[in-house]
Amino acid sequence: MQPEEVKKMIETGLPGAQVAVNSDDNTHFEALVVCEDFAGKTMVKQHQMVYAALGDSIQANQIHALSLQTYTPQEWETARQS
Repeated sequence: MQPEEVKKMIETGLPGAQVAVNSDDNTHFEALVVCEDFAGKTMVKQHQMVYAALGDSIQANQIHALSLQTYTPQEWETARQS
């Protein structure tokens, strides 16, 4: 699976999210997801929302590993300024 496919799946599952996905081998991915829907949710819940957007791709081993960074737009702005 290509990083662009993973990006589109996350964007479809989390409309309005800003998403960046990288991979060196197309099975291990790093994703940065900035979404207003994350506001007030724990990091675990935010990650569950991203995993839900990916559907069966993880169970089907199309995605072997996924490293996530999730932020609200406000958190992302603060993190970028640090």
